[in-house]
Amino acid sequence: MDNVSVVTVFTLSGLSGIANYKITIFIFTLLCYCVIWLVNLTIIVTVIVDKSLHEPMYIFLCNLCFNGLYGTAAFYPKFLYDLLSTTHVISYAGCLLQGLMVHSSICTDFSLLALMAYDRYVAICRPLVYHSLMTTQRVCIFVFFAWITPFSLILMSTITTATSRLCGSHIPRIYCINWLISNLACSASVATIIIPAFNYTFYFGHAVFVFWSYVHLIKTCQSSKENWNKFMQTCVPHLFSLAVVVVSFLFDMLYMRFGSKEIPQSFENFMAMEILFIPPIINPLMYGFKLTKIRKRKCELHC
Repeated sequence: MDNVSVVTVFTLSGLSGIANYKITIFIFTLLCYCVIWLVNLTIIVTVIVDKSLHEPMYIFLCNLCFNGLYGTAAFYPKFLYDLLSTTHVISYAGCLLQGLMVHSSICTDFSLLALMAYDRYVAICRPLVYHSLMTTQRVCIFVFFAWITPFSLILMSTITTATSRLCGSHIPRIYCINWLISNLACSASVATIIIPAFNYTFYFGHAVFVFWSYVHLIKTCQSSKENWNKFMQTCVPHLFSLAVVVVSFLFDMLYMRFGSKEIPQSFENFMAMEILFIPPIINPLMYGFKLTKIRKRKCELHC
């Protein structure tokens, strides 16, 4: 009988039909990765250097940008290497690690965006208690759990996947994710069903909380021009970032489960990459252009 020790490497699909375009795709991908590093690092350094930006909203934003670098580091270096290689394989341990990093990064995005929604709710709906609720110590605790909780949940899922007996070694994607590894299992276990179901429910709760907070935000802002200006300045970028992450995630998840095999490979590759391409670029750009303090700070640094 096959067991997990038999599988030492996984083969990745998606690059076999683009031999004539590999160099072009490599240059474009490298350029995109450099842009991701540039825009996210700019926000991170700006927030760290400018003490006037050491506020909860900007601390959460700094972590959101750092998470973008963390998540993309799981994909881009390996993908760039594969574009220059004739074989597209990944080790068993490397596949599990890649899945862990990609999944935990996406979940951390949701956690940080939920924290940013809570910060805006308190700042606008309960301004008199904002500074007592959003203390430095409490913000640090929030950030800690925004990182450790998603990582722990995905780690449990990864460990469960790692203990499954596999009857295949082909990943029909350009990078590894836990769901596709689980599909290679000889038989499904209760844990591989319950843990992902719990994770989805947990982060659906995040979505409900964000929706609840914005219902109260909009009600509060409608009665005050000053609050409405605050909403447009700080909540619109957050809503846009949230929409980008949610839409990217849903497109990827729905396509992965219900996508047609007749769709061109190039489109499949794009659908696989967009969650690791669009949010890490759009989020820092959106905040960098929209948030007044960061925009002024950039002007001071470059003018």
